[in-house]
Amino acid sequence: MTGIVSGGPNTAPAPCLPASAPPDGFDERSRWSVAHERQRGSDRLEAFSDAVIAIMLTVLSLRLLEVDADSVERVGLPAALLGQWPSFLAFALTFLVVGQIWITHHNMWRYVEKVDQTLLVLNLVLLMSIALIPFCARLLAESLKLPDTLNLKLATVIYAANAFGMAVLFNFSLWWAHGKGLINDRLNRDLYRAIRRRFLIGPSIYLFALLIALVLPWISIVSYVGVVALYVWPGAGDLPTGRDTRVANAAACTFTDGSRRQS
Repeated sequence: MTGIVSGGPNTAPAPCLPASAPPDGFDERSRWSVAHERQRGSDRLEAFSDAVIAIMLTVLSLRLLEVDADSVERVGLPAALLGQWPSFLAFALTFLVVGQIWITHHNMWRYVEKVDQTLLVLNLVLLMSIALIPFCARLLAESLKLPDTLNLKLATVIYAANAFGMAVLFNFSLWWAHGKGLINDRLNRDLYRAIRRRFLIGPSIYLFALLIALVLPWISIVSYVGVVALYVWPGAGDLPTGRDTRVANAAACTFTDGSRRQS
């Protein structure tokens, strides 16, 4: 009689161990399910945005804050620094504009609790515009060194067009987040309307800067100071400071049903 060789074709298969049952309420698709996604916050988006803005400011400094060594040897350091005033002006103005953008971005995302695909794309396009700022600032700085006003007009048009695009994207992102229920639904409606009205001032000024740049480019450049002053000064939706703390907290802590949040 032929024996059965261990491991041969006639060997009985080893019994399979029973798979452990998944825990109660576990859904293996939950990681990418719509329900799970709706529970995710905006932390990654905010962190990514902060990183892009920080890198952009670094690039801005590297491209504008430089002095030619040959100029220093030829005319001396004071004269070489004075000759770079267009770059220093463009840097100071752009740094203030970007600082205002970061403050506005931070304050807006205080109220956005969740994100969807469209909001991610809108923020990504906004970051693309922010990444273009060093290029626009360099064009402005170089055009200020030239006697031809046509170059200055073109540079200010490009600068203003990018700024106007960013302002429009801010407004559309806020409108989209509110319309799709991505903002805290218990946020005071009057506060939301006040934020919307304040957000509309920025694109209005930038549109004026874009149109006037073709005629009076220096007026276009100065108008950015007004935008910075407007949004740096605390207003609707911003972090409360000083005497505005009590009023801002009362507005932010009032629910849509008229009740008050207990501190």
